Amino acid sequence: MINFRLVRHLWLFLAVAEEEHFGRAAKRLGMSQPPLTEQIQVLEHALKVRLFERSRRGAKLTAAGAAILPAVRKFAEQLERLELAVREAVQGQSGVLTIGAISSAMVETLPALIEHLKAEYPQLTVSVKEIDSVEAVPALEQGDVDLAFARLEGDLGPSIQSIALKQERLAVALPRSHRLAELPRIRLASLAEEAFVIFSRHVSPVYYDSLIATCRAAGFSPRILHEVRTVSSQIAFVRCGQGIALVPASLKKAASDNVVVKPLKEAVNVVTTAMAWSTSRENPMVQAAVAALSAGKIAERKPRRRATAPPAG
Repeated sequence: MINFRLVRHLWLFLAVAEEEHFGRAAKRLGMSQPPLTEQIQVLEHALKVRLFERSRRGAKLTAAGAAILPAVRKFAEQLERLELAVREAVQGQSGVLTIGAISSAMVETLPALIEHLKAEYPQLTVSVKEIDSVEAVPALEQGDVDLAFARLEGDLGPSIQSIALKQERLAVALPRSHRLAELPRIRLASLAEEAFVIFSRHVSPVYYDSLIATCRAAGFSPRILHEVRTVSSQIAFVRCGQGIALVPASLKKAASDNVVVKPLKEAVNVVTTAMAWSTSRENPMVQAAVAALSAGKIAERKPRRRATAPPAG
């Protein structure tokens, strides 16, 4: 049985936690402040913990409040999805597809896919959320997303299937003033003494591990100076003279004036985008998306050359 009173209290808690102020939260919720304060006190009494430290400057989460905030946010997202599904069922719409994607896939792959699906299923509702690669499989297993686009390879678990959508040759990004920058191709072993800016393992463990394995196969373990979350951050650190970076060769088009991207002499391919889905959940729109991408019906959108940083992801 759903406790709707508790649901409302959690919704109010989330508003105060995000606004860090009872007055602003009340305005956002369209209610006056005293009832909001009273309802939060009721929630604190029910949970037997203090959730906020009040002061004249606002309301800060206590340790207990901060501990439950992630779960409340996830619960709120699930409620919104439930509300959307019910509304669409009443309106007779044909389906909902929730996609989690790294930002580079949001730029290059998703626009054409969504356009294709909306043309085939005009009443389809597509919801997109940005994720890191490391979040893809848990999000699929928990049903938070129907499809995931991320840097994924290998065995992802008994209920997860995937297809590699994009593989690229590995290249190296260097400051234009670097001693190797004028070479047409660079041998990986010649980078053994360099400081590296590398994708964080917390963001994409498979991609990180493949880069480390590639370096070790060339006879060295990379000296990592910075771990970052996006390829745009890699390029930014290289621009600042903070090391070199192994990156997909396509970044050559997006490199800045003081950064060059050179191919490696070794032919090393890395998966930069894969699509994954759970076989334990039935969603006809997932199968439609898989079929469209597998059949080559979706043309990847090429980012236009710009002076700014390349797409993250």
